[in-house]
Amino acid sequence: MIKDYRNYLRLERRLSPNTVASYCHDVSGLLEFCGKEPAAIGPEDIKAYLGKVTADGLSKRSSARLVSSLRSFFDWCVQEGEIKDNPCDRVDAPKLGKYLPSVLSLQEVEAILESVDTRKASGKRDRAILEVLYGCGLRVSEAAGLRISHVHFDEGFVDVVGKGDKQRLVPLGEPAADAIRTYLEDRPAPASRAVEDILFLNKFGKPLSRVSIFKMVKEQAMAAGVQKEISPHTFRHSFATHLIENGADLRIVQEMLGHESILTTELYTHIDTSTWHENVLVHHPRG
Repeated sequence: MIKDYRNYLRLERRLSPNTVASYCHDVSGLLEFCGKEPAAIGPEDIKAYLGKVTADGLSKRSSARLVSSLRSFFDWCVQEGEIKDNPCDRVDAPKLGKYLPSVLSLQEVEAILESVDTRKASGKRDRAILEVLYGCGLRVSEAAGLRISHVHFDEGFVDVVGKGDKQRLVPLGEPAADAIRTYLEDRPAPASRAVEDILFLNKFGKPLSRVSIFKMVKEQAMAAGVQKEISPHTFRHSFATHLIENGADLRIVQEMLGHESILTTELYTHIDTSTWHENVLVHHPRG
């Protein structure tokens, strides 16, 4: 069933490989914990499993994501006629407060960019990755999978393949374009024909992994003296927030980020509101 469910997520829902792996891992964990067939699992089994993973240190946000994964699986089971009702319908997901992601100031972004040693070939590559993460607002998987043929220097945009294999065009600023051109001069020889078009390669000529990009971002933040807990996604958050702070239209930001719902993009208006709210209170004459 897990194999069939994986194929459903991959072929019909067209979810990314990382999301498919995450969903299947969550379902496998439940089945292993219960030791039952899916048709025999009830709400109390799911609640017991949630209690176990929460006791093991799983956060509320991760628990909510777990419930979403399990709900998806049992919806598929209903669809396939394996069960009549989804047991997750009688399981409450943890209540979450409004999530405001960490955002870098423009000075912190510049400090991280300038901390890269571009005298080394790997430094030129890392600088280009950081410029793309911030300058184009890409997800880490989108940056790792970016192809040379999708970078259009003359037209000034990149063709991005996002979640669900959906394509979008994102403007390419001169700082990011210049960083990519500089990197291409020292780009390692591809290890095989299959990766010739992949933009970012490691020293062995193989595609750079998401984990490598995560590690690089954290190392550069430390080198720049930035104390915030950040990830590649932080650059995407910062990109969107800075755009809105500078007056960009919310619909345009939604299109650039590849959000299906405008409600997801509206998150960044809350960040902007908190920024000016704090600024007003700090400088208020009755402060």
